[in-house]
Amino acid sequence: MTERSCDDRTVAEALMTRARAGDQDAFAQLVDPFRRELQLHCYRLLGRLPDAEDAVQETLLAAWRGLPEFEGRASVRGWLYRIATRRCLNAIRDAGRRPPLAPVPPFDAPEPTRHQEVPWLQPYPDALLPEAAYLRHEQVELAFVAALQQLPPRQTAALVLCDVLGFPLAEAAELLDTSATAVKGTLQRARSTLRTTAHRPPAAGGAAERDLTERFTRAFVADDVAAVIALLTDDAWLAMPPAPHQYDGTAAIAGFLRASADWRAGRRYTQRPARANGQPAFGLYLDGAPAGLVVLTLDADRVAGVTRFMDDTLYPWFGLPRAFG
Repeated sequence: MTERSCDDRTVAEALMTRARAGDQDAFAQLVDPFRRELQLHCYRLLGRLPDAEDAVQETLLAAWRGLPEFEGRASVRGWLYRIATRRCLNAIRDAGRRPPLAPVPPFDAPEPTRHQEVPWLQPYPDALLPEAAYLRHEQVELAFVAALQQLPPRQTAALVLCDVLGFPLAEAAELLDTSATAVKGTLQRARSTLRTTAHRPPAAGGAAERDLTERFTRAFVADDVAAVIALLTDDAWLAMPPAPHQYDGTAAIAGFLRASADWRAGRRYTQRPARANGQPAFGLYLDGAPAGLVVLTLDADRVAGVTRFMDDTLYPWFGLPRAFG
């Protein structure tokens, strides 16, 4: 153990002693370094930002109340993850994955290619991502979080704990109140059924990402359907949670965009840039009112996915105004 790790452990033990004596400031110093990563963990499991925030608040309250029972055999981080994971699994069980009320298109939309399997999915603001060297793009990408939502809850938890956060099997088993053998089997099933597509986005914030995003946004806002389609991959998708319909492939996407543009009868969008799940995004406005938060999934020099979240309550999370124009 290094001298620095010894010092860190000594400080943590001193804070824990004070916290157990009822010092709320000491408790805050003890848990605050883990707040952002706990929120991201809960978001991966639940797929919704408000639900993740609620789970974190419940976790910290349970930790404060459970201080007398904390024996120190696990790290504070591991202890908090155990509480948070339990809270998330309970929330999933209680909610029963009831989809939110789907908005009705104000125009006669073309028949969708398929229906969304996770209409409750929401984006995650980059501003809330933890500043950690281990955080990889593919572990926060919207498509990855959507794929996690399609696994059984305990499979999701095992995969996130082991493959994303790097907990050893034995420690993950303790967090999940089961055996290492059981976690290994659950993890194998999760890995075999997880459906994700490997995307190769340009460097976040780099010139290539900015150029592609600006060209797409300009075409989208101007209803230049041909220019939008030219920037898409052949197997691109357009999804609009919580609406269940999804359009796969350039022909289906073009049909929907043309129908939408015809309905607006020449009224054009305005937009404000944002970032979500490590990906470029923008808030849409029609006649100054929110018209969807759009998150782009990039693959090399093309756009592989367009996810338009039809939920104006998301705007404040991304620093976007309620009205703009």
